[in-house]
Parts: sequence; C-alpha cells; structure tokens
Amino acid sequence: MSVTGRSNEELHEQAAAEAARRYEDSAAERERVEDRLAAGIRFPDDPDALAVRADRILDRGGLSPSAVVASIHGEAMDLPDANERIINLSNELQAWSFLPRGVRVGATVARITLRRDGRELPHGTGFMVSPRLMMTNHHVLPDEGFTRDCFVEFNAQITADNVPDTVVRMELDPGTFFAADRRLDFALVAVAPTPDGRPPGEVFGWNRLSVQLGKLVLGEKVNIIGHPQGRLKEIALRDNAVLVRLDDFVHYTTDTEPGNSGSPVFNDQWEVVALHHSGVPKKDDQGRLLRKDGRPWNPGDGDDAIDWVANEGVRISSILKHLAGLDLDPGRRTLLAELGPDSGLDRGTVTGPALQPEQTTAVVSGGTAPQTTAGAVTAREARAVPPKGGLPARGTAFGGRRHVVFLHGRDQQSKEPVDLRRKWTAGLNRGLTLAALAPVDPEDMWFPFYGTRLHNLVSGRESTTGAIGLDQMSAAAAAEAFAAESPTGSYEQLLYEAATRAGMPQDGPAATEGFGAGLVGALHRPLSWLAARSDLDEWTIATFLRDVDLYLADAAVRQAVLDSVLETMPTEGELVLVTHSLGTVVGMDLLTRLPDGLDPVLLVTAGSPLGMDGVNGRLLARGPHRPPRVRDWVNVWCPTDAVAIGCPLADERWGKLTQLAVANGRDRAHDIDEYLAHPGAAGAIGSVLAGRV
Repeated sequence: MSVTGRSNEELHEQAAAEAARRYEDSAAERERVEDRLAAGIRFPDDPDALAVRADRILDRGGLSPSAVVASIHGEAMDLPDANERIINLSNELQAWSFLPRGVRVGATVARITLRRDGRELPHGTGFMVSPRLMMTNHHVLPDEGFTRDCFVEFNAQITADNVPDTVVRMELDPGTFFAADRRLDFALVAVAPTPDGRPPGEVFGWNRLSVQLGKLVLGEKVNIIGHPQGRLKEIALRDNAVLVRLDDFVHYTTDTEPGNSGSPVFNDQWEVVALHHSGVPKKDDQGRLLRKDGRPWNPGDGDDAIDWVANEGVRISSILKHLAGLDLDPGRRTLLAELGPDSGLDRGTVTGPALQPEQTTAVVSGGTAPQTTAGAVTAREARAVPPKGGLPARGTAFGGRRHVVFLHGRDQQSKEPVDLRRKWTAGLNRGLTLAALAPVDPEDMWFPFYGTRLHNLVSGRESTTGAIGLDQMSAAAAAEAFAAESPTGSYEQLLYEAATRAGMPQDGPAATEGFGAGLVGALHRPLSWLAARSDLDEWTIATFLRDVDLYLADAAVRQAVLDSVLETMPTEGELVLVTHSLGTVVGMDLLTRLPDGLDPVLLVTAGSPLGMDGVNGRLLARGPHRPPRVRDWVNVWCPTDAVAIGCPLADERWGKLTQLAVANGRDRAHDIDEYLAHPGAAGAIGSVLAGRV
C-alpha cells in the first residue's frame, strides 16, 4: 500500500530532524575539525586516511604526473606532508578531463516527478548506479506503491547553447526491483527500458559505486549535481568542504536546496562518495527550527525559509553493506550484481569453513561473497563433485623436447580447463607479439588442473567451532572465522604480514570506508588496508589467504594438490614452468618432486605471495631459496595486486632472478593474461621456445 503525500513529507521532516540530532551530537568533533582548519591544517584527518586518499588519487589518475613531479619532488618533505600536498593539488589543479567527466556523470542524474491529482510535481533527484537501477532517498520513494506514481526525466537541463535540452521521460519499474531503508534513507529502484529495449544506463551512463577506501578525507571539497526545488539540473562546486565523517553519514557545507534530495555527492575524481539526503537545520535552545532571519520557523514558511547550517549525506559504503546483506531471489540478486565489482556486490559466493547445510558458493568476475539459493549444492555434496582433468600438450609441441606448463591458482573450480588454457595462451600471445616473437597454439601447452580438487577439500572441511554462516558476515568477519579455523593458527599472521608489506602503519587506527567498518575486530584493519591499495576486494583477499593457509598448513591438502598436478606433467625434456598466484606456491613445492629427466630451464612466477615469510617459510624447501636445478627465473608482479603487493622477491637468499614490476589494467591487477601480456615475461618464455637461450 502506498504512503500518502502527508506521510511522505513526514519522512522528509524526520530525516532532517535526525540529521540535526547527529549534527548536534558530533559538535565536539566538528569544532575540533574547524579549529584545525582555522590553524591552517587543510585536511584535518588522521595520517592513515590521508595516505589512502593520496594513493587512490594517484592510482585513479586524479592528478597529472607532471604536477606530482613538480610539486611533490621539488622539495624535501616527509610522507605525511607529501600525502597532504597530493590531496591539495587534486583539489586545486584539475586536468581538462575534469569537465567532460563531470558532464558524463551529470548525464546519469535525473529529476523524479510525482503524478498527483492530474498534476506533475517535481519531487526529488535520482542517479543511475547500474544499467538498470537508480538510487535516491527513501523519503523520496518510500515504497513500491508511491514509486508507481512517479517517473524520471533525464536531460532536464540547459544545453551549452543556454537553451533547454530535450527531456527524456522514463518510467520507474519497482516490480522488477525495489529496495529501501528508512535509517540510511536510500531507495534503489529499477528504471523501465527505453522503447527500443535498451537499459537506461546504456543511454545515459551510470556511476560505478565503490566500497574501497580513500574516496574522501576531512576538509576535502565535494560536488553535488541535482534538481533543487525541481528546477533544471544544477551543480554545486568548490564552495564546500567535508566537516565530519560518521560511521554511516558525512556532513559537509554545500549549497543545496530541498529538491536536491537523492542527489549524488562526488569527490573531484567524480566518484560518488555519498547520497545527499537532508539539510541540517539550525535550531534554538528549545529545539525549534529557525528561519534565516532568526525567528522560529513554521510549516507554512516553506523549506527555503529555514536556516540550513550544513548538509548530510549517507555514506555509499554503508548503503552497499546494507545491500550486501539483503535476502534476494536470484533474479534480483543478478540485478544488484550489475552495480559492478567495485561495489563488492558483483560476486557469486565462496565456500568457507563448515558451511551450513543449504548454502553454496561460486565465483563471479573475481569477486567473492556468500549467498543462499534454492536447490544449492551443500558442502557435503560438493565433496562428491568429480574433479576435472588436466590437459596434456600435443606430443609434437616444440619438437617434443620442450614443454610449457601453465600452473593456475585458486578459485578455478567452476571453470573449464580448456577455456582457462585458451585464456592463458591469449595473454601470452599478446606479450609475444609485443616482444616480436612467434605466437603459440593453446594445444601446445600443458595445463594441470587441481582447482576442483582443492575446492572440494576446502568446502568439505569440518569446523571445530560450529557452522559459520558466511551469508551473514562481512569479508572482515569471515576473515576472523578463517583465522579461527586455521589448522596452525597462521592465517592471521599471513594477513598482517601482507598488510605490513603493503605499508600499513604499525600504530594508529586505519581509515575506514569499506565493508564492515567499525563492526569487526582486529582483522578489519589489515584487510581494508590491502583492499584500499589494490584492485582486489576484501572477499577475494580474505579467501585467497585462506586457501594459501590451508594448502601450507594441511599436509593432506598439499599432497592432494601436488598429486593432481603430477597427473598432467611431462616426464622428460626441458620444462618452462609458468605459475600464477597460489600456483606459484604449489610450483615451488612441485620443483622438489620433478623426475630426473625433466630439466627446468625457466620458472615464471606471476602475482606471487612467495615474498611473505609466512608463505616461503612453510614451503617444502623451507625459507627463501633458489629452486633446485632452475636455470632462469622471472618474477612478475603488479603494485596494485594485493596478492603480490609489497612482496617482490628482494631477499638475496632467493638468488639471481629477474624482477619485473608491471602496470596491469585497472580492475585486472591479478589477472594472469595481463601478466603474460607483458613483453618482458612473454619474451623470456618465447626466447626459450625459439631456442635463443
């Protein structure tokens, strides 16, 4: 049943009242921030937050390299000063792309209009966050019934020629998807396709929401695009600053009006950092709202008469966390996954220790998260899934005496070995082309496959502490469960060592703007730190380290994996062993078990965690060491790959090897085809195959 217009207004008033209460409750923090701003501290946030923000600005191209070189390296300064300088430069020096990117995200913003009594009343603002879903406030669209009385208008704006644009009207479709929450004051609703069947996001674009750290610090500027008072689209730039960051909300000084409800709040890189939902009204000692002239406000005065002292937005990370916990049917879950990998919602599910009886897990696009589905495979049934076999190379490959073996990492159980081998070969051929070497045929590559066997072993483990319902956990909470289930108690050590090598300060709280911020214990900090400095999400990092830990700690798991690999291996000739991720760990153990007739002439490790003492110290040949009999070794790693981050093989005990630091594509930092496409890595392989070395 739809809410009435009056109750809709009451929701708006309630949102403003709660925003005012939070504003009053945070007065001490706001005064501290304002005092530091007055003292000349431009960004009065903690050092961790500044470091993460500066890294994100550089990683996402938010500042031109020439500006960084000229200003950051032009004088001696310590790291905190450099981080602050980077953030300030990103606020003051904008590349030309700032304007067209602003136009692009502005196209995703639409006016929401209410049909009532034969009239069409401008009601609020919304913005596309996926090809088919729009986000706004709960007090704008409180339920499905009310939403059916509304429609949206794109291009309700003035063109560059200062004339009205052609407005495109589209209907909302709450029957396909609708989710809302009163406390967080958000609503997410489907928009009907265009007449030609295209999703609206394909026409007007959509904003990629992100759970990653580093999108905002105190004192930084924010920008808002919306429809104040129902007018044509407007933008608030520059005269604004973030005052206070709460667990779920953020306060800022930006010129907005009531029609801005539901507007996106952007940083200067045009990433959505918050959902604008209310102004903060000034009150007197009796708690009465005040007018701009200082007199008590009455409902008949209108919202524009209120003395608004600040604005409040809902943090995007809090909204995404809420969405991740919804119990949705598969169709709606698929729609939610279209928000993309940065949202943390583009996941199938992963199997964790001792899943409850009717839970299953899978993997989608490298992201991981749990879900429960009807008719799902249970953990017990997963153990019965027959392992897929590996793929031998053709007997005539490279003269029958040279062999290339691809050794994959974790999380491959749902994939076909033939497809994986083709993907690896495609990446290698891109690199060989760049290195001016001949391409190779996928059927000439050996591809041992242990993915299904590892998956069955992990999913079939029995918990010593009871069933763990991963569908009810954040990634950090699941990490704590993995730590509790670690056979040797080493999971926590791996996580902390990885974060420390990635530069996590040893003292002080971490900046938080990811899943579970402030809700879980000690493992949240290193997990969020790694996610903030990489292109991998927290679930991928947490589950990767879980599988590494189980492989190293459980002799039965290690033996089963090695047996699977040895089932599909050449027995004599020259060996080029190309390993990735967990496969680099398995490969190091494998090299101790090769038959005498097999000569390892080249080892390639890509995206490897071998640099961590918690990993190399538990290999079959303990500690950093040069693998026996290996002639040449190339280690290729990407600084934004959380699996290899901070872990190049620099220890001299590894012996002589070639280190290649590469810049893999955004959101593909850990992908093997990206690593193999590097001409340095591919060239080393191709040179052996061509007989040049």
